[in-house]
Amino acid sequence: MDFSQTLSKEFGIAGHLVSNIITLIDAGNTIPFIARYRKEQTGSCDDQVLRELAERLEYLRGLQKRKEEVCAAIEEQGKMTDELAAQIDRVETLARLEDIYRPFKQKRRTRATIAKEKGLEPLAGQIFVQEQGETDILALADGFVDAEKEVLTAEDAVAGALDIIAEQVSDNARGRELLRQYYWKNALVRSTAAKEEESVYSMYYDYAEPAFKIPSHRVLAINRGEKEDFLKVTVEVDASYAAGLLSGLFVKKGKPGAGLVFQAVEDAYKRLIHPSLEREIRSDLTEKANEQAIKNFGVNLKALLMQPPVKGKTVLAIDPAYRTGCKVAVVDPTGKVLDTAVVYPTPPQNKVEEAKKVLRRLIEKHGVQVLSIGNGTASKESEIFAAGLIKELGGGLSYMMVNEAGASVYSASKLGAAEFPQFDVSLRSAVSIARRLQDPLAELVKIDPKSVGVGQYQHDMPPKQLDETLRGVVEDCVNRVGVDLNTASPSLLGYVAGLSAAVAKNVVAWREENGAFESRSQLRKVPKLGPKAFEQCAGFLRIPDGKNLLDRTGVHPESYDAAKKLLGRFGYTLADVGEGRIAGLPGQVEAAGVEAAAQDCGIGVPTLQDILAELLKPGRDVRDELPPPMLRSDIMDLGDLKPGMKLQGTVRNVIDFGVFVDIGVHQDGLVHISQITNRYIKHPSELLKVGDIVTVWVLSVDTAKKRISLTMKEPRAAQ
Repeated sequence: MDFSQTLSKEFGIAGHLVSNIITLIDAGNTIPFIARYRKEQTGSCDDQVLRELAERLEYLRGLQKRKEEVCAAIEEQGKMTDELAAQIDRVETLARLEDIYRPFKQKRRTRATIAKEKGLEPLAGQIFVQEQGETDILALADGFVDAEKEVLTAEDAVAGALDIIAEQVSDNARGRELLRQYYWKNALVRSTAAKEEESVYSMYYDYAEPAFKIPSHRVLAINRGEKEDFLKVTVEVDASYAAGLLSGLFVKKGKPGAGLVFQAVEDAYKRLIHPSLEREIRSDLTEKANEQAIKNFGVNLKALLMQPPVKGKTVLAIDPAYRTGCKVAVVDPTGKVLDTAVVYPTPPQNKVEEAKKVLRRLIEKHGVQVLSIGNGTASKESEIFAAGLIKELGGGLSYMMVNEAGASVYSASKLGAAEFPQFDVSLRSAVSIARRLQDPLAELVKIDPKSVGVGQYQHDMPPKQLDETLRGVVEDCVNRVGVDLNTASPSLLGYVAGLSAAVAKNVVAWREENGAFESRSQLRKVPKLGPKAFEQCAGFLRIPDGKNLLDRTGVHPESYDAAKKLLGRFGYTLADVGEGRIAGLPGQVEAAGVEAAAQDCGIGVPTLQDILAELLKPGRDVRDELPPPMLRSDIMDLGDLKPGMKLQGTVRNVIDFGVFVDIGVHQDGLVHISQITNRYIKHPSELLKVGDIVTVWVLSVDTAKKRISLTMKEPRAAQ
């Protein structure tokens, strides 16, 4: 079935472009490859839109498959009608489809099925007509009394018949949809204390909020509180009004038997429909909250991975600790480990002078320019120690607090052991902290994305959904930046479009056996790297000192001839590109006509523009265009902060209700969403991302609870 029209309408993308995208996806092309090298066919859709479209396509195909299964099951029962088939065909959600299928489902034994086994279905039919009053129905029910079937009285027979009617009411798709709409507009999510005990969930001990308004982070907080047995959670509506809505579909007012049918409707609502809709609403709220949290995690992860590297610096990293001492690693600008040590400037040893002596020696010996300090246990003491040492050395050095989340996971992993078999776990962690400053992307890809510490309730998320989203984010970042084919680790190569983990290892093995790659074309010699994999990965793998200058760029090998044609058409060569002598090329292309130039080269305009950008800056790193990370040389204490104080800081985490900012006092401060800007925003990510350098003012400091409240709105007095 062709879903192009549906997706075109939903995404606002022309139908022929959607058809192209579906064809490209079905042909086994990766999202990064489609986004970067098939722009003419996609209308230059970015990777995020393509991923969302691919997910929606998968949902629609799953819905279509389920429709076929439902139709087949109803056909098998001989109950399919033209009207029912048309109704199923029009359905747009799985929930609505399941409502339609409900009456035809094979059921477990229920009160209604037991009543049917007792032969009470004809009586139920008589009652549902509502033409006879209760007295007449009881007289009719006498004929259904049967001791063998455990129908001992006429009242038993009526009760069983009402059970059958209640299930029919519950199974009615129209009734469920009517109530579903009512619930979404009017239901309250209420939480109460499950135990008399202070906890982080105290604010939810007597809490209620409309289901349609409750924000994602509160849904997740309530869910966790319930899971940990601190909260009881219910979904509440006006039950009598809801039952009245339902009865309007089934109860014939003024008819003699209306009262009995109303009893059945009320029972259906209370016993069957409300519990089902309560579960459905909570499930839908959780699903939406999970989607929001996962999306937010992805946005934060992307910003973290795309932070500009600190290039060309020799870095000394400190992995802080108390009893076992601070592990130190010195790493050269290429990431090679030059030296390691263990010092004890923190409690209980407090060997500050001895530690300074060791670090002075390492700094002087290796020409260290930057210190990278992990932000975990004992980091405050380590930061104070480092700031003091920098002062004594007369400046010239700076430091940065680095998020060490996941460093211990990496250092204890097989990958960490394989990379540094000579080091113990804690020294590997120090190396990772150094390299995170030098190249966050190359280092963080070695760690499970869930462990990098920029999410919210990540441990409560559906693992498969979270993993798929985060892997997509890492994949997009890696391919956007490009990868040095001759230095990349198997972990980094494994995220390159078209390369599986096994083929990434084969690339490294080939490199180790045959020496550095001299051209992209040599990739074809790597075992298991076939033509399709080459097509997908080649453009994202770079050879910075390759003989062919185009191998250093993001120009795909399939476009090498087009690039040379473009240069030749305006009198340039690849040698001119290498010497930086093509600054006038964009102007010449513009004067000649971009479309005409593209046609002459046999490519589309978007590809021409991409080739131009690559030729002007061969080997460029897109991260270099971003503001550099903030390095410090001094530290403040929590007690130094005063309301109104103006500071600069780095955004460390963006969540639903605000952002956490590192202002150099060890404890991150919170800028609540209401303090980010004077205009209304739905989410902090509209304006801020992880790694942003921001100006903030202190609102309040709670030293006992170690809480700092900040604002990004300049106070009036400061204006």
